[in-house]
Amino acid sequence: MTAETSLTLRARLAAWRYAFLTTNPPEQGVVDPVTRWLVVTRAGVLPMTLTSGLLAVLLAAIADTAVDWLNVTLAVAGIVVAHLANNLMNDLADTQVGNDTADYPRALYAPHPILAGLVTKRQLVTGILLCQVVDLAIMVTLVIRQGWWIVAFALAGLLLSWAYTAPPLRLKKIGLGELDVLLTWGPLMVGGVYYAGTGTLPWQVAAAATVYALLPTTVLMAKHIDKLPYDGPAGTRTLPVLLGERAAKRLTQAMMVAFYVGVGALVAVRALPWPALLVLLAVPMLVKVLRAFDQPVPAEPPAQNPVWPLWWAPIAFLHTRRAGGLLLLGLLGWAVWPAVR
Repeated sequence: MTAETSLTLRARLAAWRYAFLTTNPPEQGVVDPVTRWLVVTRAGVLPMTLTSGLLAVLLAAIADTAVDWLNVTLAVAGIVVAHLANNLMNDLADTQVGNDTADYPRALYAPHPILAGLVTKRQLVTGILLCQVVDLAIMVTLVIRQGWWIVAFALAGLLLSWAYTAPPLRLKKIGLGELDVLLTWGPLMVGGVYYAGTGTLPWQVAAAATVYALLPTTVLMAKHIDKLPYDGPAGTRTLPVLLGERAAKRLTQAMMVAFYVGVGALVAVRALPWPALLVLLAVPMLVKVLRAFDQPVPAEPPAQNPVWPLWWAPIAFLHTRRAGGLLLLGLLGWAVWPAVR
């Protein structure tokens, strides 16, 4: 890492963009505090959370119900801040229990906040507390404006976030981390934002949330497949460790396909409007990704892969971003159609 330097605004924006897209600092290193915290918080994975929040927003917009848009906005901000806190808590917990070391993938695909000296442990804890204070303020506001069920969504999210890596549960270590992500990025995030805005949670929303959550879960599955050579010997029994590489890849591929089947089924029963089928435009990319998962990992780090030794995770992430974005675009089109026709 190089010392923070004085750069033009254009250079800073370029550094921020690179850090957001790759979770790594640019070639010249950490250029300012914004770049530092984009890397420390792994802000590059926030699109999955934003998609969950915007999915809830658009489902509320097309529903035949009153929507409190201030509540919705606060709830989306809340889940984004919660995701940042989750990333910080995971790094803190994995460092304290000795899981994150200098030769573990977490410190190889991007600078580790503590091990790389980006922040001190105290600064990391301060960041976590700041995020929790912000989320507490949002929760209290939403409870006052909507109802006590907000507390259930917030506390369930905090529990699953904490339990993912922290003792004594450490869900990741016993093959339940993937289920954690499925519940968090689906029913909790989408359902929580929708409830905050409408005071209801119909089955159609819960179903759509679960179908979308298959995509973020494939990213975690792929990341744990990447980590198989490290997690197995260390006793971290993620689901891919329990299943083995071949079965884990097949399950990941099946979840990718299940997303499209799920969207089609929800359209068929009119739980989603027909423009949601815009996700089919991502099928060519899906085919490429499925074929890629049938191939071995390259022997050498390929060009344009700043997160090596992760290989399957970025492939799954790009597919998730494409398919999730198309789902949002289809719902957005349905939401604005009445205003323009």
